[in-house]
Amino acid sequence: MAIKLDSLSPAELQALIRNAEAQMESARKHQVQEVRTKIDALLKDAGLSIDEVYPRRGGRGAKSPKVVVAPKYRNPSDAAQTWSGRGKRPQWFSAALKKKGVTVESMLIGGNAMKAPPIKAARKAPGKASATRAAKK
Repeated sequence: MAIKLDSLSPAELQALIRNAEAQMESARKHQVQEVRTKIDALLKDAGLSIDEVYPRRGGRGAKSPKVVVAPKYRNPSDAAQTWSGRGKRPQWFSAALKKKGVTVESMLIGGNAMKAPPIKAARKAPGKASATRAAKK
């Protein structure tokens, strides 16, 4: 089916494009249906379900258990207010940091304070230029 596009008016070209797009959508739906039929037949022959082959991850049907994280910080003014350290900082946390003498470490809850040893600056290995200067001396 050869159509001479040069001879068509803009309105006829628009109509041709709409018809082609409708035909393309119809062909795509037909292709998807054929593939689904083949997949369903394979699954039925194997005695499996689609969920066994492709487990859902956070999709509509999947419900992941909510992870509860232990609180890491406590409000010095109100011990009932805690924060896990995840997500946006609560207002009480930001306000407490503005007070004199209050640090992030001071709001840590007992066993969560992990003191890391101070990091010592590593000495740089003598570079090429340093080695050359030393050799000249």
